[in-house]
Amino acid sequence: FMADPLSIVMAMFVTGIGALIHLYSIGYMAGDENFSKFFVYLNAFVASMLILVMADNLVLTFLGWEGVGACSYLLISFWFSDKANATAGKKAFVTNRVGDVGFMLGTFLVWVTFGTVNYAEIGVLAHGAIAGGTATAIVLLFFLAAAGKSAQLPLFVWLPDAMAGPTPVSALIHAATMVTSGIFLLTRLNPLLAEAGWANDVIAWVGLATALIAALAAVAQNDIKKVLAYSTISQLGYMFLAVGSGAFVAGVFHMITHAFFKALLFLGSGAVIAAMGHEQ
Repeated sequence: FMADPLSIVMAMFVTGIGALIHLYSIGYMAGDENFSKFFVYLNAFVASMLILVMADNLVLTFLGWEGVGACSYLLISFWFSDKANATAGKKAFVTNRVGDVGFMLGTFLVWVTFGTVNYAEIGVLAHGAIAGGTATAIVLLFFLAAAGKSAQLPLFVWLPDAMAGPTPVSALIHAATMVTSGIFLLTRLNPLLAEAGWANDVIAWVGLATALIAALAAVAQNDIKKVLAYSTISQLGYMFLAVGSGAFVAGVFHMITHAFFKALLFLGSGAVIAAMGHEQ
């Protein structure tokens, strides 16, 4: 594991907001027949997320990456007796697998190029010692991974459907933690992005397009959680625009503020939904 400013910041809001969402879930899920199972999944998710953000190499990050994917599948389709919820879970799972292909190929390419998957060693070796084309290919593959997990064009289709899960799940996964892991990954690999030339433009433009399209889609929604889902996709687009422009500090700063305000919005919407007899 590696404790540096980036991983500690991530760990703090994963555990901090995670704790608050656990607290909220006690009331929200009260009376559910699978009450205890819900908390098993929720804790497994937080554990996977901590592995993802604190890993010091790509392989361990990938373990956490797959762990949050599996737990999000279990949580989104938590009320699986309703067919729509089961389908939404599958959709999220399959869409994320597309991104995972990019993650795996990117990891293989890093290993072939540098002979290591350790972040610190990649950072040392990346400066000037890598062909521009190779760096571009690696960054584009990891951007595919990030686009799957962080719901960017064209892989954002799973996130609005993922609102089928219980509201605390929406708050934890789709606001505070899992959807920001793509931003985290690209920020962690910033020495490679510095060498990657036009791949940065691709990241910035895709982020910009996603921010615009998702914001326009949000305007047309009449389901309280779908509005917030499209808003999340839009905000993630801004973060990718920052990362692609080389403004990593701004991207991570917005990621932290977004984790707080979007989690609060989701929990607030949950209170509204519960008060309205689960009418959204």
